[in-house]
Amino acid sequence: MSAPTPPAPERVRIDHATTAGTFTLDGETHEVENNVWVLGDDETCVVVDAPHDVDTVLDLVGERECVGILLTHAHDDHVRFAPELSSALEAPVLLAPADREVWSLTHGDLPWDDDVADGDVFTVAGVDIEAIATPGHSPGSTCYLVPALGVLFSGDTLFEGGPGATGRSFSDRGTLEGSIRDRLFTLPLGTVVHTGHGPDTTIGAERARAEGDWL
Repeated sequence: MSAPTPPAPERVRIDHATTAGTFTLDGETHEVENNVWVLGDDETCVVVDAPHDVDTVLDLVGERECVGILLTHAHDDHVRFAPELSSALEAPVLLAPADREVWSLTHGDLPWDDDVADGDVFTVAGVDIEAIATPGHSPGSTCYLVPALGVLFSGDTLFEGGPGATGRSFSDRGTLEGSIRDRLFTLPLGTVVHTGHGPDTTIGAERARAEGDWL
């Protein structure tokens, strides 16, 4: 007798790697390391962001069908290889249209495939991924919440240690703090935050850091 099929969350895994490259904006270029996240099971998956190195992402995906490349925002270190990765995986690129001007700095008039809007829900390997609009680091910054797993892919909106960077073009500190306060700090405190750069954190840890500071 074959074993019963486990519930979807038990089959789902998150694969992770880091890639190294550059981030350029406002005439400045900096060396950065980006996290790459792939969520799915043995058959299907989604990729979060497309930084620096297509081969690294392809290795994480393996033989699985990729059903989408979810972009957290359009800074070049997160999207530079999105068209190439899309072609290699035959998967659509999804981005919030509020980041159109930021995207054009890297890709000009080349379009992405589909828009992401606040509240959109995508399903992969039987689990839902909810898009949460979190403008501030960029106008279209979007986090992706997976309630069944208790995880959030935050891009550059929230890091271990606090909010993402502002002070450059298209960013605003007050807007970012409001997004985190109103959209992320309302999530369960144990939610694990998989960031665009650096180590994981939790909603509870970052809320505690913010108390008495900017919160």
